[in-house]
Amino acid sequence: MRDFSSASNSTLTSSEAPSISKFDFGRRYVDKTEINKVGPRRAGMNPKYCHWFHCISRCCRKAMLCGVDAQTGESYQHRRQWILDRLAVLAKAFSIEIASYAIMSNHYHLVLCVNLEQAKSWSGDEVLYRWCQVFKGPQIVRRYLDGDNLMPSEIKYVETFVEEYRQRLVDLSWFMRALNEPLARMANREDECTGHFWQGRFTAQALLDEQAVASCMAYVDLNPLRAGIADTPEESDFTSIKQRIEKYSSADSGLAKKNKRKVQPQDGQNHYPKLKDFKSNNPQVENIPFSFKDYLELVDATARVIISGKASISEDIPGILKRLDIDNQLWVNQMSNSGKRWARAAGRPDKLKAYAKLLRQFWMQSGGNSC
Repeated sequence: MRDFSSASNSTLTSSEAPSISKFDFGRRYVDKTEINKVGPRRAGMNPKYCHWFHCISRCCRKAMLCGVDAQTGESYQHRRQWILDRLAVLAKAFSIEIASYAIMSNHYHLVLCVNLEQAKSWSGDEVLYRWCQVFKGPQIVRRYLDGDNLMPSEIKYVETFVEEYRQRLVDLSWFMRALNEPLARMANREDECTGHFWQGRFTAQALLDEQAVASCMAYVDLNPLRAGIADTPEESDFTSIKQRIEKYSSADSGLAKKNKRKVQPQDGQNHYPKLKDFKSNNPQVENIPFSFKDYLELVDATARVIISGKASISEDIPGILKRLDIDNQLWVNQMSNSGKRWARAAGRPDKLKAYAKLLRQFWMQSGGNSC
């Protein structure tokens, strides 16, 4: 196996592969032929226009993703771990970071951030290695990664895969495909049936500003409280907020090493996906536009309102609401309302207008009181 610790150890470096500067990451999103193949929704997922997205997938045919079937009493709770295991694999391979997630009984939510700069910095070898961690890949690519002696013409043929795979590793559609397809196959095998498991491909909502990112992350993390299956954020199983709380609690108590398996389990144990850090010193990583402390205070205050059934956050309004200029009453309405119609984008009016112009549309429906 080749060493992928640095670009200098790789055979297919960025300079030897097709020029990255000439390769357009947004081509497949704006090319007319590509759009005709998959529909206009692809243009809305162009990472050159927006890095943040809220994605939702929901089961069809009254299938239970992870809950308990009310008619038969059969439990499918173990499937929640299927999703976490798969997300852990995808978070390591793709240049798409997971900021927030919640796995419910018949659907799941993800807040994702596409990192183009990181993908551009990968060497050719690293691109191939990452791709083959998720997909089988062509035999000649697998032979190359295994260190087989290939002829110059064969190596040149391997190079032709690099830039296509690089683009797929920042493609939201490929990420969701790599997540949903294996889950559907596993569920159908377990249910001893065939056919569609998901209602559709997935719902993708572009998050255009800090308000939208904060709102969607909190909305996703508070799903179990809104559904009445948890009383506090730290009791919300299979959510990113609980994973973050466990991680920071272990670190603060000085038990990070002792309790490491709770957050980063070893092989054979339950796995958790790597979550996007709130602040990174890596210039290639886009920071979440607020601190974890501020976010935790916001989620905690909102959770108390949801549980108590109040109409507003009356005391000790979190400072993040003031800094992001979010109306207190509107925030509570957003977080308490579960029957939403998800718009294609969420953000301030000026951001929505600019986004609509990029997509060559006359107008863009706002997320309204969604995010």
